[in-house]
Amino acid sequence: MLRWLLLIVIAGSMLLLLPILDSKSEGTLYKGTEGHPWWNDAVFYEIFVRSFYDSNGDGIGDFQGMVEKLDYLNDGNPDTDIDLGIGALWLMPIMPSPSYHGYDVTDYYDTHPDYGSIDDFKHLIEAAHQRGIKVIIDLVLNHTSREHPWFKAALRGEQPYRDYYLWSEEDPGYASPIGGPAWHPSQAGFYYAAFWGGMPDLNLEHPKVIEEIENITRFWLKDVGVDGFRLDAIQHFVEEGKNQTNTESTHRWLQNFYRSYKKMKTEAFTIGEAWTSTREIVPYVVDKAVDAAFEFETAGAMMVAARTENNGPIRIAHAVDQKSYPPQQFAMFLTNHDQNRLMSELGGDIGRNKVAASLLLTSPGIPFLYYGEEVGMTGVKPDEDIRLPMQWEASDTAGFTTDKPWRSPNENIELSNVMTQKDEPDSLFNHYRRLIHLRNKHDALRIGAWVKVRSSHRSVYAYIRQSAQEMLLVVVNLGGQGLSDYDLRLLPNDGALSGASVEDIFDGHSITAPTLVEDGTFDDYKPVDVLLPHQLLIIKIS
Repeated sequence: MLRWLLLIVIAGSMLLLLPILDSKSEGTLYKGTEGHPWWNDAVFYEIFVRSFYDSNGDGIGDFQGMVEKLDYLNDGNPDTDIDLGIGALWLMPIMPSPSYHGYDVTDYYDTHPDYGSIDDFKHLIEAAHQRGIKVIIDLVLNHTSREHPWFKAALRGEQPYRDYYLWSEEDPGYASPIGGPAWHPSQAGFYYAAFWGGMPDLNLEHPKVIEEIENITRFWLKDVGVDGFRLDAIQHFVEEGKNQTNTESTHRWLQNFYRSYKKMKTEAFTIGEAWTSTREIVPYVVDKAVDAAFEFETAGAMMVAARTENNGPIRIAHAVDQKSYPPQQFAMFLTNHDQNRLMSELGGDIGRNKVAASLLLTSPGIPFLYYGEEVGMTGVKPDEDIRLPMQWEASDTAGFTTDKPWRSPNENIELSNVMTQKDEPDSLFNHYRRLIHLRNKHDALRIGAWVKVRSSHRSVYAYIRQSAQEMLLVVVNLGGQGLSDYDLRLLPNDGALSGASVEDIFDGHSITAPTLVEDGTFDDYKPVDVLLPHQLLIIKIS
């Protein structure tokens, strides 16, 4: 529950409305700022290991390659800001699989040989933890590979493996929720596979399967030492006949799983992927089926704001998030491994990409950044082309390998690479880097409440982020034109303050303080006379 405390800070002559979290009973789970969990203090970075960095010259990324690039993500020294400032990693599937992407697992207790051994992975976790970086991995529980030993045994009719999957003597005839057939023929009958015939769905309600999953979870949390899981496709877990998504059975199953893994490791984190509406996502978090979930509608609203220069969709999405989720327990992102790259979606426009980055890293929630987004990598489907090798430098191999990479880099590599952008103060990389470090330093950006500020111009989006320690006013010019005909308003039902000094902590621009009316609000406020194209202001009110 979010309550409000009226706090008078005499030294600053400021009246604040501060969000206070009710006490929690989870104990050691809450190790972050102001009683929030640790994951609210982290910016996550999604990595496709195959494409990040190749340490042995075989053209495929690996765990040792990631170790060699950890200092790029976070060098472990909070007094430096030359690294990106990442606090946690999400690794796409790392388990053995016949597919390049890994979402059809053949062994839940090992790592893909292309990436290295379990010991290599443990070394990566140890090196990451030494730098203060948490590591979560994709855990694919909805289905296995058709090549998994369990399914091969099921095809032979062996028990208990036959009951690990869902079977029918005849084709029930209804479609999968993602299109195409739900039931697939085999020599042993029709089996259910929501995504495609190569990935048969597990019968997650079977006691033996539940026992297997508990053992798998324990292995990765306790024996290997990961910090949690990204749970793939949670809305598809347990079907109720033709009702195949977001079922009550799925919610009950995940609630039981939540209680199970919290007993193993209280501070472990699960982030759920349910690619659906906010209305259907929220119950997974509110009912403790997962710790947090990806907010797809808000991700889309941020992209629309950057593309159309209109604050309406993102303003509405932020307001809905605040009313719907437990404080900050949702994940923000711009694109991921299933979507066309952000730079491609925004037409190659650097300014619009900076706007999107500004929204992502000043918004409430847990930010997730897809690898390469910080240098503007491009890519449109098929999926292989949105998961290309990381562009470390402008060369035929992208600085990713000493040999031929598993897939060639895109044409925009001349400018969209780390080496080129690191030393350019105005580069997209440095925009991301500065924002991430600011978020790491300022409580209000990580865990602060979101307070609406009205704007007279559709291309100006403004809001307050407020924690117990500080108040920050964020102002973003969504458009590519300079703006002078705008003003900001804080209404009485949104908040109030009584006198303030102001400072732009992002670019150091000279800022005009608001003139307050008697109720502590402001009207016709222009922090700068002209907002530059795509400009971001982060104004500390103290």
